[in-house]
Amino acid sequence: MPPLDRLLALGQLLLLGGGAAYLLLVTSLTIPSIQRHALYLHSLRFPLFLDLDNPVKYGLPVHRTLNLQLKTSDDVKIGAWLILPEADPDSFASDEAHPLALEGPPSPAFMNASLASRPTILFFHGNAATRAMQFRVQFCKTYARAFGANVLAIDYRGFGDSEGTPSEEGLIRDARAAWDWAIDSGARAEDVALVGLSLGTGVVAGLAAQLSQEGISPRGVMLHAPFTTIAELLQTYHLFGIIPILRPLRSLPILSNFLLKYLQSPFETESIIGNISAPILIAHSHDDADIPIIHSQNLYDTLLEPLLPTLPALPYLPSDLKQFDWPAFERAKDDRLARKAALVATQEIPRFGSVHTFQKQGITGDFHPVTFVETQWGGHDRIGLQDTVIDIIGKAFFPKTSV
Repeated sequence: MPPLDRLLALGQLLLLGGGAAYLLLVTSLTIPSIQRHALYLHSLRFPLFLDLDNPVKYGLPVHRTLNLQLKTSDDVKIGAWLILPEADPDSFASDEAHPLALEGPPSPAFMNASLASRPTILFFHGNAATRAMQFRVQFCKTYARAFGANVLAIDYRGFGDSEGTPSEEGLIRDARAAWDWAIDSGARAEDVALVGLSLGTGVVAGLAAQLSQEGISPRGVMLHAPFTTIAELLQTYHLFGIIPILRPLRSLPILSNFLLKYLQSPFETESIIGNISAPILIAHSHDDADIPIIHSQNLYDTLLEPLLPTLPALPYLPSDLKQFDWPAFERAKDDRLARKAALVATQEIPRFGSVHTFQKQGITGDFHPVTFVETQWGGHDRIGLQDTVIDIIGKAFFPKTSV
């Protein structure tokens, strides 16, 4: 066989082998245990040599940090850190000395006083690793300092030092346990803001919708780099920002739909986000290599859609297009554009991006702002750490602490 033919034959074998390996990998995702590990990546317990009982090891202040264990409604223990903000001695209703004078963690009395008198942020991280990852610790430190807020960060069940096995229902139970603990420890619902990053946005949306059904409105809901649904995310997701998961199956919708039918944790944020009765801020970057910004644009449009005039339905059959009232359709499109322009305030920020805001009525009847921060830069994990994003959050949710 000539060398060129041998090379072509080898290429065909490699192509067939790669295709078979890909199909085997994708098909294995229908097995619940494999799918769970692939989605949550909770077995990756980074950083190495974990010592979650000692948050000081990861740069958190000894005099303002508590290592906690919370218990969920289904009796699962989850690990958490509470970081208190810097404060003047007279800031809290407490006779205790300023925490800077303490040699160890703050006392329960000082903790309760801080929760009762300061805003509190519940931070829910993305998949993989633990709350001790450097950029997650940075979130806690930055938000505590920037907003003068207590920050409670948990590890979901199966993550870090938390018990149990992750699932969509379980993660929302974990988030509710964090909420209940904060309220029981002195925080007021109107002072508690929910922050989710990546996978954590699905958790936050589930918790916020649950609270809204109970007539509870948090201070705010922040979704950093969210997704519409896990099913949609899998269609666009690139592992490590490079390897597509299900995109090659777009030409095989039967196989793609078969795999998605076995999805155990759908996290359908798009279908529940409209039920949230609280101010909402969505932040996403165009250079996000993990979750495309189209997910946030679609979530924002979902929230805006009920306020816009509906478009006439297009005919299903091509033969009916000739009889379709195209002038009426064009008028409806113009009406939608005019209504959107009247509802949405847009601010273009040179070299940064844009901010879009409108008012939405919640299921409790109150009107709340919905803000979409669309940035050019920021990537995935650190979108919420950009100084300009922090300034926007401060003005939206913590006006007393914003600069």
